[in-house]
Amino acid sequence: MRTTLEFEGVPEIILERAVKAGLARSKTDALRMGIFSLNKEYGLVKDIEEALAAKKLKKEEEEMNAHGKKYLSEKEALSKYR
Repeated sequence: MRTTLEFEGVPEIILERAVKAGLARSKTDALRMGIFSLNKEYGLVKDIEEALAAKKLKKEEEEMNAHGKKYLSEKEALSKYR
């Protein structure tokens, strides 16, 4: 996901100081660190691997639906090898 953000005032100062202090290599890294801190504090995503797998599966299903395809059952998938 690409997102363009513009910060002014205090958020801009905080990002610049995080980079200057060596806490982050760039403002983008500082924002990433903030996102992970949010997750750590509030537990927004408890099982990261499960969330990533679900996101990938949803994307695959959307692509398959767009092209009129469907998943094969185990029997259908193995039929040509028997």
